[in-house]
Amino acid sequence: MTSFDTSPQLNVWRALLALAVVFVMLATTGWTALRNQRGPTALEASVTAWEHGRIDGRRLPDAQAAPSRLARFFASLSDWQRTSLARRYPLAVGNMNGAPVELRYLANRTALHKARAAERLRMHDTRLSSSGQREAGRRAHRYDSLLDPDRRILAFDPAGSGKIAEVFGDLTRAERVSVVVPGVDTELLTFQRSHRKYTAPAGMAQSLYRAERGASPGTSTAVIAWADYVSPSGLGMEAATAVRAEHGAARLNALLRALPGRSPVSLFCHSYGSVVCGVAAGTLPGRVTDIAVAGSPGMRVEKAGHLGTSARVWAMRDADDWIQDVPYLEVGGLGHGADPVSAAFGARVLSARGAQGHGGYFVPGTESLRNFAEIGVGAYRTVACAGGNDTCRVGLSGAAAA
Repeated sequence: MTSFDTSPQLNVWRALLALAVVFVMLATTGWTALRNQRGPTALEASVTAWEHGRIDGRRLPDAQAAPSRLARFFASLSDWQRTSLARRYPLAVGNMNGAPVELRYLANRTALHKARAAERLRMHDTRLSSSGQREAGRRAHRYDSLLDPDRRILAFDPAGSGKIAEVFGDLTRAERVSVVVPGVDTELLTFQRSHRKYTAPAGMAQSLYRAERGASPGTSTAVIAWADYVSPSGLGMEAATAVRAEHGAARLNALLRALPGRSPVSLFCHSYGSVVCGVAAGTLPGRVTDIAVAGSPGMRVEKAGHLGTSARVWAMRDADDWIQDVPYLEVGGLGHGADPVSAAFGARVLSARGAQGHGGYFVPGTESLRNFAEIGVGAYRTVACAGGNDTCRVGLSGAAAA
C-alpha cells in the first residue's frame, strides 16, 4: 500500500508548489525587464536598404537566402565590390550568414564605428537623464574595446540590450570549431568583464581557445563566443520557460549551417545556454559532434536520447553550483526537464573539479576547462569523468577516441 507521504500525486503537487514559489518570488523582485523597440532597428533598416540596393546594376540577393546562395553571390564579386557592400550595408553584411567571414569582420568594424559615434553624441544629449547618459558612456567604452584591431566580430546588433559574437582563432582554416553558448543576462555590456573575467562569454571563449591550443598545439582551432540571441533577463519567468531558448536555437542553427568549411563543431553550453542547445539539438547540422553542458537547469527532455541528435552529449556540474537546487522537471511550460548529470538522463558526466560555483567552469587551471578543451580538440580518451571512473568514456569508438 502506498503511503500518503510517498504518493506520486502528492510529490507532483509538491514539485509544482516549489516551482510556483521559486519562480513567482523571482518574477516579483523586479529582476526581469521588458525591452520595447519602436520603429525599425538599425539592423532592420540596413537589411531593408540592402533589399533595395544594387551593385553595378545587379540586384542584390535576399538577405535571408540560403547561406550557400549568398556565398556564391559574394564569390562572384570582385574584392572592391565586396568591400563596397560591407561599407554601404554594414549591419546587413555583418550579420549575414553566408557572407565571407573576413567580410563580416570588416562590416562589423564599420557598424561598431557608427554605433560608437552615436553613443558619444548621446553622452552629451541633454534630453537624456543622467543615467541615460552614463549608459551611453558605458556602451561607447564597450565599443572602444570591441574595435581593438585584433578582435574579430562575427555578428553585431546594437538594438535593445545588444547581441554580439566574437571569434578567437582562424575560423576559415580551423580543423576544429567550438561554440560557447552562454546563459541569462548576456548582452553587450556583460559580454566581457574585467572582474571575474571567465564568467563572461568573451572570457569563456578566450579561455577555452587557449586551453585547446595547450591540449593539442598541432590542431588549428577556433572558438566562437556566441552571444547573438536575446537571453532571459535575470532569473524570473523568462528563465523558467523555453521562449528565449526557442528563438536562440533558431539563430544558433542558422550560424552553424553557415560556418565555413566542414570541420567538426562542438557546442559548450552554460546554464540557460544548455536550454538553447537542448532545443536546437534535433535540427543541428551533422558536423556538430559534441554538446557539452555545464551548470544546466535542464535541456527540455527527460533523457539525452530524446534530444534527436547524433552528437555525443556531455554534462558537468560543480558541487557548489546553486543550479542543483532548481526543480528538475517541466510542467505546463515551466522548468526545463530532467537533470543532465543524473544517471537516468544518460549523458557522459564529466568531472568539474576546481570549477568555482555556477560561473566558474571556464576558469584556467580547472578540470572543467581541461575537459572542455579535450572535447574541443577531439582528445576524448583523456577526459576526466565524474567520480574518478571511466564511465563517461565507455562506448567511444576508436576513431572518436583518437
